Amino acid sequence: MSEGRLADRAYTEIVRIINDQGMASGDRLPSEARLADRFGMSRTIVREALARLASDGITEARRGAGSYVKRRPSERLGSHMPMDALATTLGTYEVRFVLEAEAARLAAQRRSHQQLEEIERALSALRAALLSNAPAHDEDWILHRSIAEATGNAAFLPVFDHLQDAVMQILRAGVEISRARPPEVIGAMMDEHDAIVDAIRARDADGAALAMRWHLSQGRKRLMP
Repeated sequence: MSEGRLADRAYTEIVRIINDQGMASGDRLPSEARLADRFGMSRTIVREALARLASDGITEARRGAGSYVKRRPSERLGSHMPMDALATTLGTYEVRFVLEAEAARLAAQRRSHQQLEEIERALSALRAALLSNAPAHDEDWILHRSIAEATGNAAFLPVFDHLQDAVMQILRAGVEISRARPPEVIGAMMDEHDAIVDAIRARDADGAALAMRWHLSQGRKRLMP
């Protein structure tokens, strides 16, 4: 098994420990050495898994004190994706931070009037879906893809589409988890999309990139309790 696959497995096992033991924010995880022994893996592999968990906002490392739980993934995630796919699926956020922030930046610089109209139609459809009880993941995907199309660079699209299956799982989970929370959570999700489109409309390239990165970072947090 490759090191990447082993790190995925370690990532999954650590999340399972967090959930099965009901660990809360601030609880200390077992040491790297104990985890490595438990999983039958090297400390290097466990360290890689912990680094990825920290990037995903699930754990945090404290110098000289080990790793601690920061956020526990929502148990609702299990109804949208197998637990052993969690590392790979959440890992798409790192790709999306690079890809979609730059897509938003270029869309703000290059979008045509027609492309802006398509983005705004997609935004309206997403608003209607989010404010109803209907699924909203298709509308969410269409909005993000319309922004990629507005870059005027066709090379963005096959890369973006390659992520579709994993991203759609996240979008479904994000909407379901958010609807189980106070109404302002869905309101915040809509405000984030509005900010991205406002910046594209104003041809504010830096603002569009920043708004996209903020939306994606907030979306990842919404997958946690």
